[in-house]
Amino acid sequence: MMKKLLLLLCMPLTGLAHGVSKSIIDAMADASLMDFIYFGAEHMVTGYDHILFLIGVVFFLNNYSDIFKFITAFTIAHCITLIFATFYGITANAYLIDAVIAFSVIYKGFENLDGFKKWFSISPPNLILMVFVFGLIHGFGLSTKLQEVAVASSIDLSLAQILCFNVGVEFGQIAVLIILFPLLSMLRGESFDKISKIKWTISCGRYCFTSLST
Repeated sequence: MMKKLLLLLCMPLTGLAHGVSKSIIDAMADASLMDFIYFGAEHMVTGYDHILFLIGVVFFLNNYSDIFKFITAFTIAHCITLIFATFYGITANAYLIDAVIAFSVIYKGFENLDGFKKWFSISPPNLILMVFVFGLIHGFGLSTKLQEVAVASSIDLSLAQILCFNVGVEFGQIAVLIILFPLLSMLRGESFDKISKIKWTISCGRYCFTSLST
């Protein structure tokens, strides 16, 4: 039973970083601020790239203070780029951003598997700093998607709409963590590290290969 649940949790998420449905694009044209909160939450909950990175961040953490520190660093970082890049209209090629986000998943998996020590005989860079840096990139990716939808919907985003979308993203992230961490806690045991590292390698590798080659 434990192996089946772990397999489900680490199931390969084969797809390019998620897009936005046409229904959302159509709805955003006359959406309320509450709708923007919903759009943000839905985008995070259905965002396999962001979720897989979050799984990587908390995968081997079992101390609440550590989880709080890492998630806070990630949250502050992606709020910064999501809000400011969207408000000032700063964007980049969506495929390039998706590739960098895929790299962030590869990096976190490599770090989780002690790759720096095993392959280079060095300690990994500061863990919280790297989560913060990749959080900036994930936030930029969210901003790029939001701006693309705004252009497709022919609307000029206001600061209130951007902030509401960001609030929705945070609600979505909280929802993911509420489900994710208890599942990981239930699965912990003597064989957790060994099995989980195998599953993480497979799922991370397959997801990132598909993302980078699409």
